[in-house]
Amino acid sequence: MRGFMGIDPAWGLTAVRVAMAVILLAAGYTKFFVWGLDKVTASMAQYGLPAPALFAWLAAVGELFGGAALLVGLMGRWLGLFYVAQFAVAFFAVKLPGAGFTAGWLDLMLLAGSLMLFLAGPGRAAFDNLWLERDIAPPPIVQARDRTAA
Repeated sequence: MRGFMGIDPAWGLTAVRVAMAVILLAAGYTKFFVWGLDKVTASMAQYGLPAPALFAWLAAVGELFGGAALLVGLMGRWLGLFYVAQFAVAFFAVKLPGAGFTAGWLDLMLLAGSLMLFLAGPGRAAFDNLWLERDIAPPPIVQARDRTAA
């Protein structure tokens, strides 16, 4: 893929990954330490989600600890898949029918970013690049000898 002014496009993935991680860390912290899991569970029940305590726990843990892992680029594709499911539910099942499109803008962007992480990987400066996302170098091109010159 061609980059702008020679910059590797994977740095764009990194910027999105880090921005998502900061948002998720703040949301997870709020769920755990500001509102508490009881209030989050009550909200999940109010939205009509099945097993609201499980959804509240998954959202809080996934956002706080998953956000920290995403920040350093650990398990980027798997977390992307997890967040695709989370934000698809948040946008299509909660925000869109309950409060309308404008209330779900952030959820829609996080859904798109999650899909990007799942499909394209964590970008540069990620721990995943140490063993999971290593670039595989193409085999060297071997020049054939010109037999007519001799």
